[in-house]
Amino acid sequence: MFGAYGHTGRFVVAELVKRGYAPVLSGRDADKLNALADETGLEVRVASVDDRASLDRALAGTAAVINCAGPFASTTAPVIEAALRARIPYLDVAAEIEANLDTFAHFADRARGAGAVVVPAMAFFGGLGDLLVTAAMGDWTKADSAHIAYGLSSWHPTTGTRLSGAVSRERRGDHRLRYVGGRWEHRTDAPPTLDWAFPEPMGPRPVIGEFTMADVVTVPSHLSIPDVTTYMTAQAARDVVAPDTSAPAPADESGRSDQTFLIDAVVRFGDTERRAVAHGQDIYAVTAPLVAEALERVLTGRTRAVGVASAGEMFDAPDFLAALSPHITWVVPDAR
Repeated sequence: MFGAYGHTGRFVVAELVKRGYAPVLSGRDADKLNALADETGLEVRVASVDDRASLDRALAGTAAVINCAGPFASTTAPVIEAALRARIPYLDVAAEIEANLDTFAHFADRARGAGAVVVPAMAFFGGLGDLLVTAAMGDWTKADSAHIAYGLSSWHPTTGTRLSGAVSRERRGDHRLRYVGGRWEHRTDAPPTLDWAFPEPMGPRPVIGEFTMADVVTVPSHLSIPDVTTYMTAQAARDVVAPDTSAPAPADESGRSDQTFLIDAVVRFGDTERRAVAHGQDIYAVTAPLVAEALERVLTGRTRAVGVASAGEMFDAPDFLAALSPHITWVVPDAR
């Protein structure tokens, strides 16, 4: 597991151990790896994305690799390359739009040709929204639009989130991205602020529209939906960019923060609307059961695709979501 000692990585390590796995702890910082090894008794293999041989040593004899090391713009390609050389599946928890676009663009053909499994964005952003939209689609083969509204009680960013955001802003410059009409637009205007009628217990909240997240990469990668938009509660959007917002603080023995979330995923086709709703606690902690469940399904052959594929394409979405209980509660209300 690469990036094992980061905030999210530690949750993933704990979840894997809970499920009976013995993850190999990897990353570039030997001191942090050894400190985590002292806590867990797990094997350490120091590796850097700048050192191909070290990555090969880190992956030798392993069944798969999970990449939790951001900024993912720097780590995804080298770790995927190492996974392809080792002939093992690759999964990551990247929420960076550009990193995910790069994965689909640069590795789709190679991974498919090699019969390899590469699952990007297997996390709260990118993976969970994609699963919800896929579940909401049901028997539809296409839709006019998909809308994923994130209702976060707050957003205390980790160091990794801040670094990843800085890298994305550097690559994007003054532009923001929007997916409409089946293509990406680079916009310079401010995103709109509007009200979103979240289901209870959250209720209506002001949101930033076109707050583009990784789901806008994953959803149209396999679903015929020309317009995909994500939304973020306005307070959380302010929290994540404010320089004085503190890092997440543990609120229980597992290390989860007291942050809560509600995701409202809506797909529209003509005059008909379908939705899937999920809620839970701590967007970083909940990434752990998401990627661990994905790993388990990959290793046991419960997959639906080969090559680079998002969560909704790779797995049976309703069954996957049901398996996440009690970490996530989800429902598909009646269509209207």
